[in-house]
Amino acid sequence: MRQKIIPVIIAGGKGTRLWPLSRSSAPKQFIQVANEKTLFQETLKRVAEPDVYQAPVVITNQDFRFTAAEQAREVGIDLSAIILEPVARNTAAAIAAAAFFLKQMFGEDAVLQLLASDHEIDAGKDWYEAVATARQTAASGKIVTFGITPTEAATGYGYIEQGELLPVGAYNVKRFVEKPKLPQAKEMLDSGGFFWNSGIFMCRVDMLLSELQTFAPAVYDAAEAAVDKAVVDLDFVRLDEASFQASPDISIDYAVLEKTANAAVVSSTFAWSDLGSWDAVWKLGDKDDKGNVVIGNATVINTENSLVLSRASHLAIHGLKDVAVVASEDAVYVGKLDEAQDVGRLVKHLTKSAQTAHLAETHPTSYRPWGGYTSLFNGDRFQVKRLFVLPGKKLSLQKHFHRSEHWVCVKGTAEVTVGETVTVVRENESVYIPQGELHRLYNPGKIILEMIEVQTGSYLGEDDIVRVSDEFGRG
Repeated sequence: MRQKIIPVIIAGGKGTRLWPLSRSSAPKQFIQVANEKTLFQETLKRVAEPDVYQAPVVITNQDFRFTAAEQAREVGIDLSAIILEPVARNTAAAIAAAAFFLKQMFGEDAVLQLLASDHEIDAGKDWYEAVATARQTAASGKIVTFGITPTEAATGYGYIEQGELLPVGAYNVKRFVEKPKLPQAKEMLDSGGFFWNSGIFMCRVDMLLSELQTFAPAVYDAAEAAVDKAVVDLDFVRLDEASFQASPDISIDYAVLEKTANAAVVSSTFAWSDLGSWDAVWKLGDKDDKGNVVIGNATVINTENSLVLSRASHLAIHGLKDVAVVASEDAVYVGKLDEAQDVGRLVKHLTKSAQTAHLAETHPTSYRPWGGYTSLFNGDRFQVKRLFVLPGKKLSLQKHFHRSEHWVCVKGTAEVTVGETVTVVRENESVYIPQGELHRLYNPGKIILEMIEVQTGSYLGEDDIVRVSDEFGRG
C-alpha cells in the first residue's frame, strides 16, 4: 500500500494583520473570520482524507498549545503530535525539527506536506489533483512548491517562475521573485509562466534534511539536537530550548528553497488566499448587489464595495464606499480597503501606549487545558467572565490573595470544592468563594459546563493564582 502523506501544519506567529479580531494571544489561524470554523480547523479538515493523509503534525508555540489541541478536538481530528517551539526562530528551524521528528516516527522515506494554518483554500477536485501531482514529483526527489495561478497583478505575494516541464506534470523552478512592485507584477502576469508562491510544499523527509545539511548546516544541527533532547509533556513534544535557540532565525525559503537545484512547482488552480488583510477577506466574501460583504450584527445603507463585520455591537453603516469596518468585543477598526495591508502599522502604534497595548495583545477569549474563559466586562474592582469547562476536566486547586469570586452555573452541572466542602451546583444555582480560600471547579458531566464568574477585589490580574494541585503540571 502506498505510504500516506504526513501533513505538517505551521500554527505559530503573531496576530496583527486582521486586528482587531486577531491579537498576539489569538492570531488569525485560531479565530473565526468569515466562517463557523477557524482557519486552523479548516486546514485540519483539508488534510483529513484518510486514504491520502496520515494524522497531522502541528508545530506551534507554548502559548497556543491548548488552543490547537482543543480546536482539533472540536472538529474531530486526531493529531500525530503537537510540537512546541520554545522560542521563535522563523520557519526554517521549525520545519527542520518537524523533519527530524518525522524521520523518527515514520522513517526518512516519508513524504511530508507543509501547510500554513492561516490560509483560505477551496480544497476540492483541483486541490487533490495538485496534491497527486506533487506527490509523484516529490517521490522523484524534488522539493515541490504549490504555485497558484495568478488572477491579478498582486504585490503582496512572492512569485515563482516556471522552468522546463517535468515528466510527472510539474515544472522545474527557474527562479523565485520577492514581492514585486506593481509594474513588475503586471509584466510577469502579462508574460505568463509565473505563479504566486503559496508557501505550501511537499517532499521526502530525507531530501529536505539533505538540502538543509548542505545549505543551512547550522539550522540542521540545531534542529537535530532539539529533537534528540525533546521531552514529552502531556500530549505535547517540547523541543530542547538551548538547542533550538542556536538555530539561525531564517525562513525555509531563504534556507533551502531559493538555493536548491531540486525545486519544482505544481501549477495549482484551486482558489487560494493567505487572508493577509481585510481587503483579502472582502475579495473572498459573499457580496450583496452593492458589492458589500456584511458579516454579523450590522445594517448597511447607501454603502458600496465595503466590508462590515461585527462580533459584538450592532454596526449601522451609512454613506460609505471602499472601507472596512470591523468590530470585535472590545475594539473597532475603520479604514480604507486599499490600505488594509497597513493595519500592522496601526497595531504597532497601539502597543506603544500603556492605555492601548492590551488591545493589540490580549483577546477577550483565552483557552486553557480545561476549557477557557471569555472576559465580558471590566469595572473598578470587579470583572465578569464566562468560564467554559470541558467534560471530565477540572481547574487547579487554587486560591487568590486579592479577590473573591461568585460563580453562577448557566449550563451543565458543576462540582465545586471550597475549603473542605464539596458541593454540586446545578443550572441557576450559585456558590461564593471567599478571598484566600482554596477552591476548585470540576465538570463531572457529559456536556460543556458554563459558569458566569464575578470577581471582586483590589487586584484582579491572572497572576494572582496560587496553585496547590494541578493535573496539567502548572506551577
